[in-house]
Amino acid sequence: MTFETILEKAREMARKADISGIDFLAVQINIEGGESGVFYVEVKDGRISVEPYEYYDRQCRIAISGDDFDRLIRGTLDPGKAYDEGTLRVDGDLDKALKFSELIQSNTEG
Repeated sequence: MTFETILEKAREMARKADISGIDFLAVQINIEGGESGVFYVEVKDGRISVEPYEYYDRQCRIAISGDDFDRLIRGTLDPGKAYDEGTLRVDGDLDKALKFSELIQSNTEG
């Protein structure tokens, strides 16, 4: 899976995500492995953005492989289990990473 495909899947997830109740969230995603790349997800002023840039004022950074990120946004990878097993690593505010996880899970329910 190419980085561009991963980015488009993240944007599709963002279009469907329920961001109600989130005032501000800034998470950088570092895709590791063969198709590496960096993008961020930001919730601000009632809007969600996904852009292929580093976010220097991020609240947390999540490092994960492209395949695992795809599984995460499809709802087939439990983020807590992935974190415990080390396939998903968090640098920064763990509470914000959990909020990002809730955002993803709201997208995969139903």
